[in-house]
Amino acid sequence: MVNDPIADMLARLHNAAMVRHPQVVMPASKMRVAIAKILKDEGFVDKLEVTRERPHPQLKLWLKYDMGKKPVLTGTRRVSKPGRRIYASKRDIPWVRNGLGVAIVSTTKGVMSGARAKKEGLGGEILCEVW
Repeated sequence: MVNDPIADMLARLHNAAMVRHPQVVMPASKMRVAIAKILKDEGFVDKLEVTRERPHPQLKLWLKYDMGKKPVLTGTRRVSKPGRRIYASKRDIPWVRNGLGVAIVSTTKGVMSGARAKKEGLGGEILCEVW
């Protein structure tokens, strides 16, 4: 059993990108699918697919690489952890790698990127950073 499914997802993505796997398969959940959609919108993932297999749905992500076969996703960091939650107001949402990365925030209106949360004037729990 995984205690922190978001950290597990980030580790799977980072490990697969470092060994240049074309895709990653993991158990699906609403939170993981929401994070995957943000990664797709921000250009870190090429496409995603949720299979509704019984008994457990699966999330399949295709990773993105540049022309030199280097991964677009080069690093991840879990910010708010189960033992220590980190919350930020709209002014305190961090910039990741001078704008080259993205912070993923859980707000009252759902999971969204840090830039979108700032634009909508929302704060929330800083789930992770991806660059």
